Amino acid sequence: MPDQFLYQQSIENVDYSSQSLEKMEYEDCIFKNCDFSNCSLNGSRFIDTKFVDCNLSNAGILEVSFQDVKFYNCKMLGLHFDQSKPFGFSISFENCQLNHSVFYQVNLGQSAFNNCQLQGVDFTEADLSNVHLTNCDLLNAIFDNTNLEKADLSHSINYSINPEVNKIKGAKFSLPEVVGLLDQYGIKIQ
Repeated sequence: MPDQFLYQQSIENVDYSSQSLEKMEYEDCIFKNCDFSNCSLNGSRFIDTKFVDCNLSNAGILEVSFQDVKFYNCKMLGLHFDQSKPFGFSISFENCQLNHSVFYQVNLGQSAFNNCQLQGVDFTEADLSNVHLTNCDLLNAIFDNTNLEKADLSHSINYSINPEVNKIKGAKFSLPEVVGLLDQYGIKIQ
């Protein structure tokens, strides 16, 4: 657990790229227009924190705690959320690019992804029950033994989900994208 504590601070226009963010607890903070690309956030704790217009691509998030963290308009390519701490994990994304990120076995609980690019994202064995994935691009996203019960994929596009190996009871889909549930059968729909 971090020894230092930062509370209700607004941090803007700081370049942390290719270095380490000081390992500490950040509560009710706002990071705006900061560059965390290739930065090590390892071991930090973020509570009720917002990231706005930030670049977190390829950041190290080993043992990072995300509790009620919100990301707006952020570039977050290749993040391994499966390496973060599961306790209290709660995040939401709005207008973010999360391409090639990993949520392997992550419990996303009541999380939300709105208007996000999720191309090539790995949701293998993740719990996305009750999660909102609205207006998202899921091209080449991996759903394998994923719990999507009561998830909302309304108006999301480019997904391919096999209902035989994923739980989809009560999930919401919209036309015409719902045909992505039939991809594994190799049938032609006209």
